[in-house]
Amino acid sequence: MAILGVDVGGTFTDAVLVEEGRIRTAKVPTAARQEGSVLAAAREVGAGAGLTRFAHGTTVATNALLERRGARIAYVGNDGFEHLLHLRRQTRAHLYRLCAEHPEPLVPLERCHGVRGRLGPEGELEPLDLGSLSADVREAEAIAVCLLFAFRDASHERAVATELRRRHPDVHVVASHEVAPEFREYERASTTAADAYLAPVAARYLRALAAAAAEAGLPEPVVMLSSGGVLPAEEAAAHPARLLVSGPAGGVVGAGLLARRAGFTDALAFDMGGTSTDVCLLPGGQAVRVPEREVGGVPVRLPSVDVHTVGAGGGSLVRRDAGGALRVGPESAGADPGPACYGRGGGPTVTDANLLLGRLPEELPGGLVLDRDAAAAALEGIDPAAVVEVVNAEMLRALRVVSVERGHDPREFALVAYGGAGPLHACALAEELGMEAVLVPAAAGVLSALGLAAGDERRDRVVSHVRPLGEVDDLPAEGEADLRYRGQSFELTVPLGSDLAERFHRAHEERYGYADRERQVELVAVRTADVVRGPELELPSGEPQRLSGPALVELHGSTLWIPPGWEGARDGPSWVVTRE
Repeated sequence: MAILGVDVGGTFTDAVLVEEGRIRTAKVPTAARQEGSVLAAAREVGAGAGLTRFAHGTTVATNALLERRGARIAYVGNDGFEHLLHLRRQTRAHLYRLCAEHPEPLVPLERCHGVRGRLGPEGELEPLDLGSLSADVREAEAIAVCLLFAFRDASHERAVATELRRRHPDVHVVASHEVAPEFREYERASTTAADAYLAPVAARYLRALAAAAAEAGLPEPVVMLSSGGVLPAEEAAAHPARLLVSGPAGGVVGAGLLARRAGFTDALAFDMGGTSTDVCLLPGGQAVRVPEREVGGVPVRLPSVDVHTVGAGGGSLVRRDAGGALRVGPESAGADPGPACYGRGGGPTVTDANLLLGRLPEELPGGLVLDRDAAAAALEGIDPAAVVEVVNAEMLRALRVVSVERGHDPREFALVAYGGAGPLHACALAEELGMEAVLVPAAAGVLSALGLAAGDERRDRVVSHVRPLGEVDDLPAEGEADLRYRGQSFELTVPLGSDLAERFHRAHEERYGYADRERQVELVAVRTADVVRGPELELPSGEPQRLSGPALVELHGSTLWIPPGWEGARDGPSWVVTRE
C-alpha cells in the first residue's frame, strides 16, 4: 500500500507518504490557495499513480470562521423566534467585564426571518404557513433553517427547506435536523448557521482539490473531521462545520496510534507548534470526544476531539510587561520574519531561547542555518532559561486542564510529544507532572499528517430523547448516552451498556463528589458512530539506539531534547524517553 497524508497548517503544509515500510516526509510553505500547497507537498514526497489512499486535513473552514470570510447567509426560524442568534443565552461575554461584547452573529438582523407555524414537544400547535416565508433571502448564498422542536419532529423544518430549495435552486440550504438534531435551540441554531456560512467556501475548496488531485493522478481525497474520522471530500463538503478541528484531530489520531503500538494504555497528546500548543487526553489510546466546542465565539454542537489550545509555541514572542514581568506569547513571530535566529529581523522567541541553551542544532533540515548571535542580541538582558520556564508554565496549565481538572492523575499517563517544538519541552513538562515516560514519534514534526493517513472512516449520529431513562427500552448496544438528574441544566456522557443508570451515578459521583440514586435520571441523547477501520500502517522501526541526556536527536521536522537525568531509546517508530 502507498498512503499519503497531507496536513495544511497556517505556516507550512506537511506531507507523509507511507509505502512498504518506508516513510517519506516534506514541508512546503502554505500558499493562499491551499490546494496548490497540498499538491506541491504531495509531489515533494513522490506521491503519484498507484496511491491507495490520499487523506487530508484542512484549515479552510477554521480560517473562514475566525476571519469571518464565509458566505452571505440568511436565517429562517419560527415567527417570533427569528432573532435567536442575537439573543443567545443572554449571558455576559465576560463575567466581570460588563462592557465586553459578544462576537457579531454570522447573520445580521436584517437577514433573519420568521415563518408562521409552530411545533411543541407533544406535536403541532399551529399549522405551517409556507406563504409567510420571506422573499428577502434571494441575495443570500446560503440559508440556515432552524425551527423549534425540529430535533423531535422535523416535518415543519423539512417542508420549509424543501420550499426554499424549490424557490432558490442555486442557493445552499441547510436545516438543523440535517446537521445537529439536538435540543437546546440556540446551540442548534448557531451550529446550523455556521454550517451554512462555511458551505460555499469549503465546497469550492474541496472540489478544487479533488479536481487538482484527479489531474495529478491522485485518488479522491478523504478529509479529516473534528471527530477524528475521515470522509470522502464530497461528503465532507456537505456539512463543513464538521471540519473545524481537522488538523489537530489528525495529530491526536496519530498520537493515539503510536501510543498503543508502544504499549502505553493511557496517554496525553502534546502538540507544540510555532504559534500554539494543543493537548488532548487519550485514555485507552483513544481521544476523548466532546459534543460541543466554541470556535471564534460561535458554539458548534458537533462531535469533536477534546483538544485544548493555548497560545504558546516555538515562535511565541518574548517581552516584558509594564511591571517588568517576563511574558511569552500569545503573539507569534510566524514564519516570516520568524524568530530572530532566522536572520530576517524577527523578534525574540522561544526558539531563540532554545538555541542559546544548546537545545537546537545550528542547521535545520532544509539548509536553514540559525544565527546564534542574532538570537543573543534579541534576548539581551533576558535569561533564556527563564523564557523556557515561562512557556512551560503555560503549557503545564493546559495539560492539567485535560487531566487533573477532569479527575485523571497524569502520573498514570505517558506524554506523547510532537509538533515542531513539542519534543524540546516534553521531558521538563513530564517531570513537573510526575510522569515517568515520554513518547516521541520519529515523525514528530509531521505527526498530524501521519494521523490523517491512518484515520478511520467515521459517521457520527445523535438521537435526542429528553425523557426519563426508564421510559427508553430500545437503546443500541454500543455508543454513548448523555444523562442528567431531572431538573439539572447539563448532562454527563457515559458509555452505553448494562445498568446505565448506575454508570451515570458513578460518573456523577466521580465528577461532583456525590450521587443521588433516589432521583430520576433523564436521558438527553444517544450518540453512536458507524466506523470503518483505517489502514494498518507499516512504519519503519529504525536502528535501535540508546542515549543518555544531555543529548539532541534530529527527527522528521522536529528535534528531541533529552535533558540530564533522562534516557532515550529508539523503540520501533518512536523514541521512549524515561528517567534514568
